[in-house]
Amino acid sequence: MILANREGSDGAGWCVGPWNSAVPIAIGFSGKGVDELHVHDAMVEVYLVARGTATIVVDSASVAVRAGTVLVVEPGETHTFSDHSDDYLHFVVQAPFVSGDKRSVAP
Repeated sequence: MILANREGSDGAGWCVGPWNSAVPIAIGFSGKGVDELHVHDAMVEVYLVARGTATIVVDSASVAVRAGTVLVVEPGETHTFSDHSDDYLHFVVQAPFVSGDKRSVAP
């Protein structure tokens, strides 16, 4: 069993993943959306929005998300955050986790 509690963190972090357990996925959280256009060739990312609002750009389409939204970004889809509210918080699951499977893309 792994119990992750990140009180006092900077608002982002990874809770569990293949680097510290046998779980074949990575689970993280962030209090902001990072504006960095990128793509994964093998991993699926599942964003679970817990609080606030944000705009995520997936393959050039702007998607508005809010608390209760689940967004699945599939391999090969370029994506980034273009903005987020001050109270924004999401959890993200990467599956299957593949080390190094993040490639920056020029806008």
